[in-house]
Amino acid sequence: MARTRRRTAEIRRHTRETRIRLRLDLDGTGRFRGRTPIGFFDHMLDSLARHALLDLEMRAEGDSRVDGHHTVEDVGIVLGKALDEALGDRKGIRRFGSAIVPLDEALALAAVDLSGRGHLEYRVPPTRTKAGAYDPNLTEDFLEALAKNGRLTLHVQALWGRNVHHIQEAVFKAVARALREALEMDPRVRGIPSTKGSL
Repeated sequence: MARTRRRTAEIRRHTRETRIRLRLDLDGTGRFRGRTPIGFFDHMLDSLARHALLDLEMRAEGDSRVDGHHTVEDVGIVLGKALDEALGDRKGIRRFGSAIVPLDEALALAAVDLSGRGHLEYRVPPTRTKAGAYDPNLTEDFLEALAKNGRLTLHVQALWGRNVHHIQEAVFKAVARALREALEMDPRVRGIPSTKGSL
């Protein structure tokens, strides 16, 4: 199936708490250029872009002196909106994707449906241990914002792991690999991959 348009988007979000500018190309090479006030979160976004083969350029400023919640959640909102806009009518996509990703002792599972309906099921145990300055419990807020604004159904589960860094990285990589599969164009798909005729 020939692609008729570039699947790209540019979104800006300015609030009293955050200022975010983001450019997204769904058919990229996995290049991340950007920065937030939270170094570990940048590392996770780089991993997400690299393993989903998204080109992601982003600049985010937030009230990280309070905590990282607003920045992390708002980046999820903006990335979700960009994903939805870049997908357009969703014609010709594979729609579903799943991945199980190991990182040393950690193992994470993710499954995605670009269904047009935003929903997250998140089964990763909460923790009091931080990864650098990043609170890993914020990953659920990021993914929920991504799912709702990207209009996708996302299931995430940490199957096991001890090291918080490893668990988080396995989660982000699993989500990335599932997204990569779901976002791909399938030459055998004609139109919108749904019995309803719309997503």
